[in-house]
Amino acid sequence: MSWWSANSDENSLGEQYDESDIRIRPNPKANKPRTKTRPDHADAVTGMVTGVDRGRYTVLINEIAVTCSRARELSKNAIVIGDFVNVVGDVTGEPGSLGRIVRVDPRTTILRRSADDTDAVERVIVANADQLLIVIAAANPEPRVRLVDRYLVAAFDAGIKPLIVITKCDTHDPSEFLANFAGLDVPIFRSGTDEVPLEALQQALAGHTTVAVGHSGVGKSTLVNVLVPSAQRATGHVNEVTGRGRHTSSSSICFKLETPFGNGWIIDTPGVRSFGLGHVNPDNILGSFSDLTGIAERCPRGCSHLAEAPDCAINEAQEAGELGESGATRLDSLHRLLATFKD
Repeated sequence: MSWWSANSDENSLGEQYDESDIRIRPNPKANKPRTKTRPDHADAVTGMVTGVDRGRYTVLINEIAVTCSRARELSKNAIVIGDFVNVVGDVTGEPGSLGRIVRVDPRTTILRRSADDTDAVERVIVANADQLLIVIAAANPEPRVRLVDRYLVAAFDAGIKPLIVITKCDTHDPSEFLANFAGLDVPIFRSGTDEVPLEALQQALAGHTTVAVGHSGVGKSTLVNVLVPSAQRATGHVNEVTGRGRHTSSSSICFKLETPFGNGWIIDTPGVRSFGLGHVNPDNILGSFSDLTGIAERCPRGCSHLAEAPDCAINEAQEAGELGESGATRLDSLHRLLATFKD
């Protein structure tokens, strides 16, 4: 027998199955329905990232250091020192306050490195820097030409002006080492243990955002402390057995540089013993030698511009004496920098 009977009263059935008594289970998480429309954060304020530590970012906003987290939608985007970001929330900088980074402004420059030369995955070190201060020691630890070359390649690739500071010149004459870079238009500053060229460095760094890099133990943090006395960066020593420096800076941090010649920013980074270039485009290296780029247009397609490259117009110009007195030195520097990709 069917459940439906001709004698059934439709009105009575309607009353029996009235939907008004249906109970809707409340949302246990009480969260809002998802939407693809994101807030425009019109009230966001802009600041510069000066420190990164375990998911918390120090952002300088109107001379106030604000601790921030980052918005969920930025979880796949790296935020690094030097980034200009938009922040909402509590930007008072009071203890316990927390702002939220909701946008990262476009970067003008990016200094990167990879784990090694075969790894194309890059790691962004800092953003928006316009100078790279390469700090090396004349001795203890011994300076490494190839490591400096790698720093120079990274700077040229990023479009950042390199500078070299060689420390501990009072213990060892660095002239022979510095001859390797005579063909490059790179400012070089000599520094001693107790005689830092403070005024010359202040003039070079004023008005710029400069990132300091170097091997552990070369005196990089000591130099930063001289330039910014309030920095109080920890300093270490070199192991007498291994000749290696001890890591004293575990994270990068940005300091405001105040000088009689103007203000600027200097970023101290942890010491590194290697600098991978797997992300670098070799064409950017030649672009840093403005006097050679025009000659390179006569090279055959795909020319490596190395010393053994067949029919290389740059090498032929040098043999013909077209590069001038410093041509041989600059060409040797180009060959050495390009060779870093074949080491």
